[in-house]
Amino acid sequence: MPDLLTHVLVGYAIGTALSVLYGWFDRGHVTLVMLGALSPDLAKVDLVVPAIVVSDLLGVPFRWSALHTVVGSVLAAALCVLLFAPEYRRTVLALVALGAASHHLLDLGLVTPTGESYAVFWPLTSVRLPAGDLYLSTDRWPALVAGTCAALARAVARRREHREGDATTAD
Repeated sequence: MPDLLTHVLVGYAIGTALSVLYGWFDRGHVTLVMLGALSPDLAKVDLVVPAIVVSDLLGVPFRWSALHTVVGSVLAAALCVLLFAPEYRRTVLALVALGAASHHLLDLGLVTPTGESYAVFWPLTSVRLPAGDLYLSTDRWPALVAGTCAALARAVARRREHREGDATTAD
């Protein structure tokens, strides 16, 4: 599933680039961006637990696809934040939201048969933005580009870490 890998790699590249820019940004922060980049795809739980099963259990209409919207991402981020101590919650929310935003931006570039993207802002509005028609979710080249960006970001981060290590040993 190249689509899922692409989202993880883009989240890693963004998080690693931020770690180069900000000294306080460590591996845990990069992981939060990566988790955020995966959060809209929680809707793929439908492959394991069909929505009809959940609907029957709860007795109310239910669809997993609501998780693959901005509102679903906000709810997932809010639930994730509850796992952290209060002093870290603002940072966690921002990083998970950043990863989720990258996911939605990438998905807006998908080729669709209708030329329209999914209703990313549902339930606030059912407006469907024009699709970017840049790639299919099954294309492998976006994962290769994302992997290259992630490798470059990692190389720059390692070089910075190495340079900082040399500076501390010189003191």
